[in-house]
Amino acid sequence: MNFKINESITKLRGGYYTPAPVAKFLSQWVLNKKPKTILEPSCGDGVFIRALNGILKYKTSFTGIELFSEEAEKAKYSATKNRLLQSQIIVSDFLDWANRKIEENTKFDAVIGNPPYIRYQYLEDKAQQLAETIFSKFDLSFTKHTNAWVSFIIASIGLLAPSGRLAMVIPSEILHVLHAESLRKFLLSECERILLIDPNELLFEQALQGTMLLLVEKKNKPYIPSKGVAILSAPDNTFLSNNPELYFQKAKYLSGDLLNGKWMKVLLSSAELNVFEKVTKYKSITRFNKLATVDVGIVTGANKFFLVNDEIVAQFKLHKYIRPMFGRSAYCPGIIYDHKIHKMNQKQGFPTNFLMFDATPIEKLPKGIRDYIKQGELLHIHTRYKCRIRSPWYKVPSLYSTAVCMLKRSHNFPRLILNKAKVFTTDTAYRICPISKDIPNLIFNFINSLTALSAELEGRHYGGGVLELVPSEIEKLFVPETRNSSISLADLDNRIKNSVRTDILFPQQDKIVLKAAGLSGSECDVLYNAWDKIRSRRQRLVSNAYEGSDFYE
Repeated sequence: MNFKINESITKLRGGYYTPAPVAKFLSQWVLNKKPKTILEPSCGDGVFIRALNGILKYKTSFTGIELFSEEAEKAKYSATKNRLLQSQIIVSDFLDWANRKIEENTKFDAVIGNPPYIRYQYLEDKAQQLAETIFSKFDLSFTKHTNAWVSFIIASIGLLAPSGRLAMVIPSEILHVLHAESLRKFLLSECERILLIDPNELLFEQALQGTMLLLVEKKNKPYIPSKGVAILSAPDNTFLSNNPELYFQKAKYLSGDLLNGKWMKVLLSSAELNVFEKVTKYKSITRFNKLATVDVGIVTGANKFFLVNDEIVAQFKLHKYIRPMFGRSAYCPGIIYDHKIHKMNQKQGFPTNFLMFDATPIEKLPKGIRDYIKQGELLHIHTRYKCRIRSPWYKVPSLYSTAVCMLKRSHNFPRLILNKAKVFTTDTAYRICPISKDIPNLIFNFINSLTALSAELEGRHYGGGVLELVPSEIEKLFVPETRNSSISLADLDNRIKNSVRTDILFPQQDKIVLKAAGLSGSECDVLYNAWDKIRSRRQRLVSNAYEGSDFYE
């Protein structure tokens, strides 16, 4: 978990200022409907105001809300440069202001801006309450994992007039994170069309994560069905020099069941989606939860304290209290974790030992153990949440290992790991309990284009392009249920450890695994290319990630 004290000021205030070309592009789009009133929920130093100053051709009313007075003064100065802009810049918390205006039924013809990106736990208590209030106003499910930008957009849609337009810069995680599910449902219920422009190039280097441009038009009547969602994939930022109205009008909007939950399937072309939906109905293809159960690894509450290297073991004479531990992806480059790899990790000084203390009172423990535990207390380890709710705090619960593990995060594709050394795993990995005794086939079959693609569609990604899966998402993955007596886990392990390119590895696996499940060669090719496209997008690789787009009708 990240702690507030460790984060930068920029991250805590969520301030990543919009590049001028982006502000102009979004402003130009909302101005196409000649709005009489414009709202900017977090106007910062006035970059959107300056964008309007360059393209506004008629008088309009502008309301900007800004939490920080110094930034608001800059915005006010920018607003004085255009006589056509009748502006008021209000120093206020936007959610506080918006809650009142929603009660008063205030509406705006257009909303533009770039909401702050701040995690819920970093918000002040009052801001957290305001966020929850916004959700409750529209009967939306709320989670404390949400981010400030989600609340800002919900409030902005609530303040948008019928047929009004909203254009904002938002994180690309809107497509997949669980805490944005209520927002996704709200957008579909309130908006006639939802366009997401997905640049391959990062708009904000400091933010690390990808961003998208959200362009929505609110329904004229609430009962009108939504035309759905379209995503324009842009290999570079040259799209900013084009007319945004053309993109919005010509987009191919998708609706229906594929928008239930996450919106990742919208990234697939029609041909890719058809193949995916077809093959997942084959009798030989099943969900992972039919093949195994998933449980989180050991939650220590303080991995750096409970995971130690051999040097620490020797220093405090901890030998009787250690068990072998596998904690990070760097410790297992393949799909087999055996004693040989464990010894290699020990030689490199990795923390391969898990401290398994029982409930013995500290005064009855050997001196070396007492000294180590007291050292942890000097660092306030015992005050951390997971530790302080235990008695004694140094006794970690749920201690068991499984024959198969799976890392929580992956770079290229997720993989199951055969735990031949019977080591424990922290919560950076999952404990997998296969239902069948045919463990080698389960691990081998897991590496293929279909399973990797379903992982991209079900999982979520964060800064740096890392793919993360939680247990409920792993359970939904599609895996071929076939048996092949001639497979070699050792050979596959070596190929993965030697970093065989995925354009070689996956076709080889697909030929064995997917064809045995009844898929044709062309279906395998489509699935591989679809996976490669979405993986490349996640990692922000240009390559051929956007070739073959059928964005337009």
